[in-house]
Amino acid sequence: MKRNIYILLMAFIAMASAVTAQAQTDRQHIRQGNKLYRQGAYDKAEVEYMKALSKNENNTQAIYNLGCAMMMQGKDSTAVVQFQQAGKAESNKIRRAQAYHNIGVVMQKHQQYPQAIEAYKEALRNNPADNETRYNLELCKRQQKQNQQDQNSGGGNDDKDQKKDDQKKDQKQQDQKDQKDQNKNQDQKEQQQNQPDQQQMSKENAQRLLDAAMQEEKRTQDRLQKAMQQPRRKILQKNW
Repeated sequence: MKRNIYILLMAFIAMASAVTAQAQTDRQHIRQGNKLYRQGAYDKAEVEYMKALSKNENNTQAIYNLGCAMMMQGKDSTAVVQFQQAGKAESNKIRRAQAYHNIGVVMQKHQQYPQAIEAYKEALRNNPADNETRYNLELCKRQQKQNQQDQNSGGGNDDKDQKKDDQKKDQKQQDQKDQKDQNKNQDQKEQQQNQPDQQQMSKENAQRLLDAAMQEEKRTQDRLQKAMQQPRRKILQKNW
């Protein structure tokens, strides 16, 4: 009887040791993957995370980090699958919020604004204090609104840019015509009044004012364009 008890006890210890060794292997692969990820070797990090999952397919850390590595390589669709799995399986709300945050980033990148907005909202439900997600959400809403306005106006960004170019071209031609007429009238006045210095000074003042106005308009357009294209503050939540 004692011998049987001894054998069963040893079998239990051996089983427990095997499980522990397996868990340690998971963590080792993840640590190695994280090291490679920080070095920018995302393809090699992906391999390590997949090795970890081959040891433990329910390891949410490996699932999430694999999504990050894929995303950094431009494998957006497969990255979203990993983030979705991590978000559903992860019990920690902060980590779950990070997974949905990254889903929002991918969707926003591809102008899938409704999906991105919903993902950001889900992230905030799990972590209401995440200001980065809140910023992305508001930016995404503005981009969606702008996109809808462009569509309702009968054209996308390309049409809008073309219209702006045409307007600038027409304005330039009109300015040239106005300038030509102004010069003609100016010459006539100079001949009649014989006051070239005073008239030339008025012309130069007007040109300076016009140049200043055009420069200010260009700076305003640049600021608006920069605001619309401003990158998200946190493109990707760091891996776990």
